[in-house]
Amino acid sequence: MPNKTILVVDDDARTVDLVKLYLERDGYNVITAYEGREAVAKFRQNNPNLVVLDLMLPGLDGMEICRILREESDVPIIMLTARTRDEDKLDGLDTGADDYVTKPFSPGELAARVRAIFRRLPSERGPAQIRHGNLLMNFLKREVYLDDRRINLTAVEFKLLAAFLKEPGRVFDRMELIDKAFGYDFEGFDRAIDVHIFNLRRKLEPNPKRPEYIKTVYGAGYKLAELQDAKK
Repeated sequence: MPNKTILVVDDDARTVDLVKLYLERDGYNVITAYEGREAVAKFRQNNPNLVVLDLMLPGLDGMEICRILREESDVPIIMLTARTRDEDKLDGLDTGADDYVTKPFSPGELAARVRAIFRRLPSERGPAQIRHGNLLMNFLKREVYLDDRRINLTAVEFKLLAAFLKEPGRVFDRMELIDKAFGYDFEGFDRAIDVHIFNLRRKLEPNPKRPEYIKTVYGAGYKLAELQDAKK
């Protein structure tokens, strides 16, 4: 995978070295950081294509780093966490992470998740852009505009919105959306999709509690309202 740079952030040097080894075997350029402020500085200096981010770090912790990166970029973020409770994982997703891997983990699995994210990033195939009312998605530039105002989306949010925009009115169940966003090998839990939908609504909807764009179809899933239904 040429021309892809990954920032790996963990305060454990052995973990960093092992992850770096596996990712470099796949052909990625890997840069490393061992504490929070160093991670933010290297992110700004190198503009990586993906970040592997440990949750527990000296200085700034992973959650705070994730918030900072989300204010500046929609780069995909895979969070490493030793916390196994669903609530902790949901907190990470809610902060803006695209995926998570629970420690202890297989570096081979992490490398596979990285490949899966890159495979599912929008490519130049298909339409260059889609307009739906006052929403515009540009696939080549990976940009989304609402009323000519750019909206910063995470990689997962971008993929979910792309699925909705390509088939307005179609109802997607959670498993279909998991496949669109993460791939069939996702081993998480379907509530993760609800968090990403919530975050997407927060960015797109004038009133997220009464969504005009992404509608809940109770007992079935979610859909993008067709234009004639958008205000209902």
